[in-house]
Amino acid sequence: MLSRVYTVGVRGVEGYPVLVELDLANGLPSYTTVGLPDVAVRESRERVTAAVRNSGFKFPTRRITVNLAPAQARKQGTQFDLATALAVLSASGQLGGQDGEKPEWVGKYCFVGELALDGSLRPVTGALSMAVTAKQQGFEAIIVPAENAEEASAAGVTTYAGTSLREVVDFLNGGELPSVAGPAGLEPSGRRVCEDLADVRGQLQAKRALEVAAAGGHNLLLIGPPGAGKSMLARRLPGLLPALTRGERLELSRIYAAAGGRGLVAERPFRAPHHSASAIALIGGGPACRPGEASLAHAGVLFLDEMAEFARPALEALRQPLEDHKIVVTRAKDALEYPARFMLVAASNPCPCGWRGHQTKECRCTPQAIAKYMGQLSGPLLDRIDLQVEVPALDFKDWAAAGPEAKAATSAEVRRRVEAARAVQRARLGRDDFAVNAYIPPSRLRRHCALDAAGLETLELAARLGLTGRGLDRCLRVARTIADLAGSDCVLAEHVREAVQFRRLETLDRVGWKENT
Repeated sequence: MLSRVYTVGVRGVEGYPVLVELDLANGLPSYTTVGLPDVAVRESRERVTAAVRNSGFKFPTRRITVNLAPAQARKQGTQFDLATALAVLSASGQLGGQDGEKPEWVGKYCFVGELALDGSLRPVTGALSMAVTAKQQGFEAIIVPAENAEEASAAGVTTYAGTSLREVVDFLNGGELPSVAGPAGLEPSGRRVCEDLADVRGQLQAKRALEVAAAGGHNLLLIGPPGAGKSMLARRLPGLLPALTRGERLELSRIYAAAGGRGLVAERPFRAPHHSASAIALIGGGPACRPGEASLAHAGVLFLDEMAEFARPALEALRQPLEDHKIVVTRAKDALEYPARFMLVAASNPCPCGWRGHQTKECRCTPQAIAKYMGQLSGPLLDRIDLQVEVPALDFKDWAAAGPEAKAATSAEVRRRVEAARAVQRARLGRDDFAVNAYIPPSRLRRHCALDAAGLETLELAARLGLTGRGLDRCLRVARTIADLAGSDCVLAEHVREAVQFRRLETLDRVGWKENT
């Protein structure tokens, strides 16, 4: 007897339909799974056998062959258990189709879940991606473990929450299962408590750069001595960003599921890997082609503290995702693509000891040591960082300022300006997700960022100082963001001048830039 049940597999962040075909034949009792199963899939034999028996059904003592189609795709995970058990019961005549007829639920429902030995359903990873695929394939509903129900329902497909194999079988025989319909759990939650920008003393230019970066989704580099406030500034950036959109939450949740997480991501991520992180840790890979820090920072912030301490190959690996906003992880047995639209925020000292250019402390680094240290930040990498800001040592008067006389803007005040600027950008770019100036394509850049003669003259001067074509494009995008913050429909010369000022470190020699300022 042959039976068929539909389920879903996952590759990276994408799901694909899987047909479980099970054949019962005469012969010595055996159980064989084909279709490129991994160890977890092959071990489902023991889980399915025990779950069927402990749920009150009879496991057939015949020759059993399970085929997971398409056979050329590698099958990973434990989500095929439930569909396989239902195929066993259907083929043995214990679940519909006793007279050789195709059960009416085949092709109507998609089944996902890991089985415990007692027949209960355990949650799996990637339920959101599986539910999205089930909806795309036209299934009426997907049946998942109760713990995955809220996550799966966010895809917009009718979702039934099961707790055991017996409960699912009863449902297919005319019983009931609790259902969750619609995009549950996607409404913005209460904003988590973030560190306030008002806590940072002084550093007005750096705070302005932080606001511009948040408003336009731009990359930011902060260079200055220890204790100047670089890390404090970076860690307050999430509090300036608006809430995730529905599309961003869906995509980000699928990425975290590929990394082994479950549930819906509620807040924009802030990833801060240690400077010992390898290239694979940053961009992803390994035997399972898992997403790296760059993808886990999707729709959020990737913070590289002490950037010059990172290995050069690890930093250079970020060049492609900074340009293309995606990462293709290729290994001998697989190749997966992960989204990587993140804001890069980096902090670095100006030299190995950190005191180069300090007003009172003396730097003892040799020119060769400084050149080697700053040489970790290659020209092509710096070219992709929109805002490059010097963070000088904090003045005592700024440190001592407190109360109303300090007049420091709070994160809430800055966030309101950022949200207003992003609303303008969404209207201009015509979409909700990632509608920020940092992602304006080159083909539309001149249309959205038209300049007058004075603005062109300012950019021409910047080109003479060393900005590349890519650097000029990024300056233009930053100028557009500054204009949006100012409420200006046009990009004026004053906006271009401020944008060029934020690229000033790039136009100076990286070894002797302090002497030239």
